[in-house]
Formats: sequence, structure tokens, C-alpha cells
Amino acid sequence: MTSAPAIRARGFGWRHPRRHTWALGGIDLDIRQGERVLVLGASGSGKSTFLLAIAGLLDGSGGGEMRGTLQVLGEAARRGSRAVGLVFQDPHSQIVMNRAGDEIAFGLENRAVRADEIWPRVDQALAGVDWPYDRQRPTSALSGGEQQRLALAGALALSPRLLLLDEPTANLDRMGADRFRAALANQLDDPSMTLVVVEHRVGDWLPLIERVVVLDAGAVVADGARERVFADRPMLDRLGVWLPETEPSVAPPVPAGGEVLLEAHSAAFRYPAGPMGQAASGLADFSAALRGGEAVALTGPNGSGKSTALHLLGGLVRPSSGRVEATRALALDDASEPWKWPARLLASRVGSVFQDPEHQFLTSSVADELALGPRLAGAGADPVQQATVELMERLGLTHLAEAHPFTLSGGEKRRLSVAVVLATHPAVLLLDEPTFGQDRRTWGELRDLVIAERDRGAALAIASHDPTFLGAVASRTVTMGDS
Repeated sequence: MTSAPAIRARGFGWRHPRRHTWALGGIDLDIRQGERVLVLGASGSGKSTFLLAIAGLLDGSGGGEMRGTLQVLGEAARRGSRAVGLVFQDPHSQIVMNRAGDEIAFGLENRAVRADEIWPRVDQALAGVDWPYDRQRPTSALSGGEQQRLALAGALALSPRLLLLDEPTANLDRMGADRFRAALANQLDDPSMTLVVVEHRVGDWLPLIERVVVLDAGAVVADGARERVFADRPMLDRLGVWLPETEPSVAPPVPAGGEVLLEAHSAAFRYPAGPMGQAASGLADFSAALRGGEAVALTGPNGSGKSTALHLLGGLVRPSSGRVEATRALALDDASEPWKWPARLLASRVGSVFQDPEHQFLTSSVADELALGPRLAGAGADPVQQATVELMERLGLTHLAEAHPFTLSGGEKRRLSVAVVLATHPAVLLLDEPTFGQDRRTWGELRDLVIAERDRGAALAIASHDPTFLGAVASRTVTMGDS
């Protein structure tokens, strides 16, 4: 291993627009070429911002402020470096082509790879992440986990000297995550490749990493060999970092027998033809009943239709066949099919948390986002203020009250999107990957808030690859098959 640094930060800091505090403040750090480094820290501690800085994607022209220096592979960090590969926390933001194979080929073409090498490398990259389709799969028809898998394949196909991964397996099913790590291990046979990975649930990553850097409030608070850092349990506990060999103990919920509020009867949905004329299957023959006071887990591999099922139950799409019906206990005197309800009525009875949090933000500050729903529902000023303050405090968002939702970290966006729905206490709650990007403390707060909604009589359906969370809140499971 050479001693030349792949990454060198000296007094490096970054402040987002409209923020008083620095997301990163005075980082001094060297990462040598060929090192495999895990970056840990509480949600919002600056981990994703640091990866974006290394990739040259922080732009001060929008009002952000940078200080200190950051060198990557011997020169100032810059956008578009051919030697750096990055998988974003939100994979949707980096997919640009209409077909999966073209997405991988696009990056190779931009690196001037020979034409006769492109498609073999595309196929090799897709196989390495257990891609379940052919090259022609429309990217518009991919689930969130499939988008993540495709973004991973695109990064690996480039054989970068510096590979940056931001929670790369968080939305993958167990088999897909295991196969990705196996493919990555093969890439790491090259001793010159440097790996920097951000993850919260770290146990499965330990065989691939040798050094751990811990951030707190944008500063390095621990750095060293993995065994030495993980030995400091008090520090990691204080920060809410997930420890490698521990999961929170949970009491399994008692099955509830409340009244049925919402039912799907052999419901199906087929996505319309994409830009290339290909229609993509979505979901077929889905049946489920949601009862008040009960949480139902939707499980299954990526692409099995979990998110589509939530959209059908939530009245966000019209079934291609079959029916989704609200019983009189939920519908009252309104049309029994939620997709027919006006938006105001639907939002007052069914709360949906999307897989991509940004799809549901409407205002320019965290506090306004949390207050919007209760205000539209007719709540008075004092109850709105009380609910907003309580949710921000419980979910670690108080210091971000005036921040724009789009500037939050991935984990902060996820907590805000869940809190926005919880603020109105709808009768039905539909949650898509509600614990993505959470540290141990915020995970526990989300668990407790969701359990409280269930126990007050709400009906819940939760799509997730987090078995510990599902075991804590759900008493019944619907396993989805391949679509």
C-alpha cells in the first residue's frame, strides 16, 4: 500500500445555504490509497455531505460556503473526476437514461471506453449486482431498490480508483445486498482502489473495511482501526451509532382484531408504456385487509410490488383490475374506492409516506412542513404549534426548524416525511421504508411513534427490508412475490 493520500482534508468545512451551523467544520483527515474506510455517525452528522465534497459536488454558487482545503488523488476535489465513482443516497437522482443497459453504457462512453468493450462490461456489472432483468428494462419502471442496484452497477463498471458509497444497500433485499458485497469484494482485489462507505447498519460490512472514521456534528471524533473504534462503546452509545453485533430487543406485538378499514380484492396495476414503447408489469392479484389497531408488514424482494401495493391502498393510482375499497368505518358516506376521492378528503383519512421523501415536501421550511397538514385539517394555532414542537424534538429536527426540507440529510428527510404524516393522525398509515438512514436513537423514536399510532387505532401497512422494525410493530405479514 502506497503512503500517498487518496483524500487529504485540512480544516475543511461546508455550510449549506440558509444554515447558521456548519454541516462540516474543520475536518483534518488523510485516507491513503487502497484503504477501506467506513464512515459512521448519527443521522445528520455530515457523512453524506463529506462524500459529496470528495466527489466535487458541493457548489458554493448557490449560497453555500466552503473553507479549508480538500484534495482528492493529488488535486483539488472537482466535479466529473474520471477516477471517482459515487453512489448517491438517493439513486433516482443519478439515473439519466431510459433503459438499464444504456445507463451503464453512458458512463463508460463518457470515460472513452472502447466500443467493443462496453457491452461486455455492462453485462458484467449488471450480473455483479444480481440484476433480475435484461438490458432493455425501462428505468422508469424500477423500484427504489432496483434503482439502487442499477446505480451500484454503474459505479462498479467504471472501475474507479476511489469508490464512494452512501448507504448502498439500505433499500436492497437481503440476497441482493449480500451479492452486492460479494461483487464489491472482488473489485477490492485491486489494491490500488480506495473505498469509502457510509452505513448505519455495519455488521455485514466488517469483512470489507479496515478503518473507521466517526463524525459528530461535522467533526471527526474518532479515527482508527475498526477494532479500536468499536471498543469505545460509551462514545458510540452517546452518538446513537449502531454497534456491529447488536440489534435492539423488541417485544412482538399482540395481534389485534379491530374493524376492517381498507381492503384490496385481487387488485392489479400495470405501468404505462415507457419512452421506448415497453410496458412494465407492476403488481398482479394483490389482496389484503387493513384493520384498525393493527400493522401489516409487506415483505418481499426488490421489484415484487410492495411500493405499488401501497400506492393502490392509498388511492394514489387506479387499479388496472380488481378493487381497493374503504369500508363504511373509513369511507363514511363517501365513495368507497379511495382513488375516486378528492385530494383533500384522501389526505385527511389516509397518510402515505413515499419511498422518496422529496416527493411529498411542499413548503420551504421544516416547521412549516410539519404544520401544514394540521393547519389544513382545521386545527387551531396552539395545537399545531404544540404538535410541531413535539415531533421536531422527538425526531432530532428542532435545530432544523427553519431549514429547507430539500437541504436535509437523507435520514433527516426520512424522519420529516414520516412526521408530516403522523402530525395529522390519519385513520390509515402507509409507510414505505420508514427507517431508511436512521441511527439507533432516531430508529427507536420512529418505532415508538408508529406503535403509538397503531395503539390509538390506526391501520398500518409497512413495506420494509428492516426485519427488526417490522418485528417490533407488525403482527401480520403479507409476502409479495416477483412481479
